[in-house]
Amino acid sequence: MMKSLALALFLSTPLFSCESAWVSLFNGKDLQGWTPKFKGQKMGVNLHKTFRVEEGILKCEYDQYPAFENQFGHLYSDLSYSHFILRLEYKFVGKMMPDAPHYVNLNSGLMFHSQPPQSIALAQAFPVSMEFQFLADEGKGPRPTGNVCTPGTNLEIDGKLVTQHIVKSSAENLPADQWVAIELEVHGNDLVIHRVNGKEVLRYQKPQLDPQGRTESAESLLKAGAPLQLSFGHLALQAEGQPVWFRNIKLKQLSK
Repeated sequence: MMKSLALALFLSTPLFSCESAWVSLFNGKDLQGWTPKFKGQKMGVNLHKTFRVEEGILKCEYDQYPAFENQFGHLYSDLSYSHFILRLEYKFVGKMMPDAPHYVNLNSGLMFHSQPPQSIALAQAFPVSMEFQFLADEGKGPRPTGNVCTPGTNLEIDGKLVTQHIVKSSAENLPADQWVAIELEVHGNDLVIHRVNGKEVLRYQKPQLDPQGRTESAESLLKAGAPLQLSFGHLALQAEGQPVWFRNIKLKQLSK
């Protein structure tokens, strides 16, 4: 197991470091370039056709689920990235699954610097990664989109280690029924910037594994030889019980 995990980590090492033009990561036709992994399922199983492409939109849907049953899933990019700017648009649709945890209501996200799907344990719900969180207004008070969540990870802000699971952004509450444009700028391990609708809402430094395993265990990754500091990884779109649509997924690689 440890040898296969180490191999998966090696294979996920980014191959490019020079600056490039904008490249579309979603072809608008199918899931080419992406691989699903759901809790309790083998890699590559697209449970109940959760992820699908319709009318040029990449959709996360739950109309074929008899029940959610905590079957959290993610759609992983086949390639990993280190220095880049990523842009996409998301929109929440419909209602969350009735038996899903309450916090998934109008909630999704983009994982980055993620462990590869080959290394995800069968019963693992979330990848060890950083998350650009997507939220919408529930009418219950401030709920800004663009936060960072840290499953199995930590970060630094102005040289100070931050171990809380969610660091809130300065974004405004946004309604659920509109497309929201986000931009994620990542400079390896040095700097991460979140932008929402063209406005910077959060920045932090030194994304890193959490040896204490406060929200998700990084123990197996560390034992396999993964460095403490995160400087690259896969992208992953969330499926955690709330229908959500994605479009215009583009990435520009930056030089180091």
